[in-house]
Amino acid sequence: MKQDLARRYQAFIFDLDGTLIDSAPDIAAAVNAYLQEQGHAALEVAYVERFIGNGPRRLIEDILIDQEIAFDGAGLEAAVAAYIGHYQRHPASHTRFFPYVKEDLASLHAAGIRLGICTNKPHALTRQILDLLQLSPLVEVALGADAVPACKPDPGHLRAVAAHMALAPGSWAYIGDTTVDQATAAAADAPFFVVPWGGGSQVQVAKTQRLHRLRDLLSYRIAPLAARPSTTTLKDSP
Repeated sequence: MKQDLARRYQAFIFDLDGTLIDSAPDIAAAVNAYLQEQGHAALEVAYVERFIGNGPRRLIEDILIDQEIAFDGAGLEAAVAAYIGHYQRHPASHTRFFPYVKEDLASLHAAGIRLGICTNKPHALTRQILDLLQLSPLVEVALGADAVPACKPDPGHLRAVAAHMALAPGSWAYIGDTTVDQATAAAADAPFFVVPWGGGSQVQVAKTQRLHRLRDLLSYRIAPLAARPSTTTLKDSP
């Protein structure tokens, strides 16, 4: 048990949107490009941000429902395709890192900690954005929603990233900003830490699971399973 307490995590797997990057302005721009093509009014970034985190299909579906815009199955598929097309043309025009994220990821990488990404963003867009933001050299494996049979909160998505990195169970943790991320980690039996930005303030976790910035992870050591704080979702975000 003492040996476990002395061991550092070998790797951290991160959510992307709301955890590492503030991509809401570009996502909202792509949503609005589609809506305006259809004769609908543009939406505020803060409004669109409420629906981010469950992948492009749920994003568009939930917004259409909330806006009381009628659609059928074929219409939804066309809307999702149009949204992704707009997003691919301008994937990171206004996307920014949250405070100190890029520097802290570089510090983790320099310390020999391996980094992965598990995101519900489409896989091709994920790779495109990582390249544009010059994160690709730091990230060993990144899997988007359509790179796996079922995306978050299905734990298979997170486990697939760990498997591609050949990580042993218990040697890594997941970092996110939503209850979807929290529930995914819990279902995958993985330790979970939450960032203070994005939707992080809405996630109920133990104090020891709440980060101030990503470099805090350098000081974390693997606790025995019985001593780990619970990653069970305590309450859904509003």
